[in-house]
Amino acid sequence: MKRRWTYPKRRPGRPPTRPTIRALILRLAAENPTWGYRRIAGEIAGLGRKVSPATVWAILKKAGFDPAPRRSDPTWAQFLKTQAEGILAADFFHVETALLARLYCFAVVEHATRRVHVLGVTANPTAAWVAQQAPQFDARSE
Repeated sequence: MKRRWTYPKRRPGRPPTRPTIRALILRLAAENPTWGYRRIAGEIAGLGRKVSPATVWAILKKAGFDPAPRRSDPTWAQFLKTQAEGILAADFFHVETALLARLYCFAVVEHATRRVHVLGVTANPTAAWVAQQAPQFDARSE
């Protein structure tokens, strides 16, 4: 009777993460310092193993890793400085003439050199006119 009604003793909760998966998580975190816990979980899922991002986060935290590292990301000022050559700002402004006519000016500012390029002035700006000005800016910059 005793053998029939005894159940196998199991630990409550989820089974522990396999040591090979734990080692893989720690290796990926060490070799890729910019990856966060979600990225690591996604890479492991790409290998065919399901691991919850929360599990990855817990393993990284227990091992002393920052779960979502920001230490290697550039600051906003550093980002703008490195990307300034490719950043342009385009804008319209209007000017009232002596005869009270309103003229619209289309200008582009290059962030790297801080130069303002006036591409055109018109009394009636349209989408076709603006589209015509863009190739003229490319020709001027060469």
